[in-house]
Amino acid sequence: MKRRKVSNPLALAVLAELFAEPMHPYEMGRRLKEQGKDRDIKYNRGSLYMVVEQLTKAGFIAEHETVRDTQRPERTVYAITEAGRTELYDWMRELVATPVHEYPNFGVALSLLVVLPPEETVELLGKRLETLTAQVGEIRDTMRQAQEEGVDWWFLIEEEYRLAQREAERDYVAGLAERLTDPQYQRMWHEYFRGRT
Repeated sequence: MKRRKVSNPLALAVLAELFAEPMHPYEMGRRLKEQGKDRDIKYNRGSLYMVVEQLTKAGFIAEHETVRDTQRPERTVYAITEAGRTELYDWMRELVATPVHEYPNFGVALSLLVVLPPEETVELLGKRLETLTAQVGEIRDTMRQAQEEGVDWWFLIEEEYRLAQREAERDYVAGLAERLTDPQYQRMWHEYFRGRT
């Protein structure tokens, strides 16, 4: 992966919002929340303003105008620059085309799973399975409601991806829990860890 001047995923979202039209950071945050992007991109008001400052310093966005009205304090509206457009396209192309190894917490837990007794692990996986099943239902409901409201499919692709991930993880967790109930595995685990727990 290419080393970027500003590598925070929130920066990519800001560039994409400004690609549509110039706007104030508050408006960017409102739109990201409205569009459900806050499920994929972690941010708060402070981090949003920090990213806007970093993108400005990098030359990817610039002050477009300052809006004054009697109701609110002075607000700076930002716009994407040519360098910002180039960065947006380059970054998006890289993310879409190139898989990268990420370090999800569950992957860490799986790599160290042997420290938990099999019986407890099966119980914990059962709880995870319940949560995943509920999440799958929620995502399906969200997608169904959006489609009923006439939302086009391309606005739901991140939800499709989340659904595919949750369904795959749910199936994996169910299979793993079943394997861990194997008496031979449980006997081996107890023999190996005898006296260590």
